[in-house]
Amino acid sequence: MKIKLFLFVILYVCYSCTKVTPRRPVNFKSSSSILKKTLKTSIQLNRIEDEKILEAIKKDSIRTYRVSSSGFWYAYINKNQINTRTPTPGDEVTFEYNITDLQGNVIYAKEAMGIKNYLVDKEDFISALQIGIKLMKIGETVIFVIPSYNAFGISGDGNKIGINQSIKSTVTLLNIK
Repeated sequence: MKIKLFLFVILYVCYSCTKVTPRRPVNFKSSSSILKKTLKTSIQLNRIEDEKILEAIKKDSIRTYRVSSSGFWYAYINKNQINTRTPTPGDEVTFEYNITDLQGNVIYAKEAMGIKNYLVDKEDFISALQIGIKLMKIGETVIFVIPSYNAFGISGDGNKIGINQSIKSTVTLLNIK
């Protein structure tokens, strides 16, 4: 009797496992519809961020800002008129910089950041400044107004720079090696 019961249980378990059907999601949405919605939201957020940046630039009537092809704005405080070279990939540059919010409130002071040595295009750094430094000559000081997608993005820096926060950075290029 025990053997028959044991065989019945074994056969039942084996037979019931062969007909497993996967469950379907309750609210199935295609990945393309999610992607389209995310893209639309990102475009709207970028548009709002760009409007805030343009308002901040209008308040600075002293300087003329240029927009880069990479999506950040910059203006010269001190422009070097002498024809000297600009950094190229692989050069080591020395510069000092600060980071403020769009209203000019200091987030990271120049003194706290110290002098930075940076290998052009060989190190990870704020993407807009990686491009912007290559526009500069020794002795120049430039203000960069950087949207979040060219700075610290949706995560911020995990410390003082918030989520999707645009920043301004004043950079002085000290040397190119």
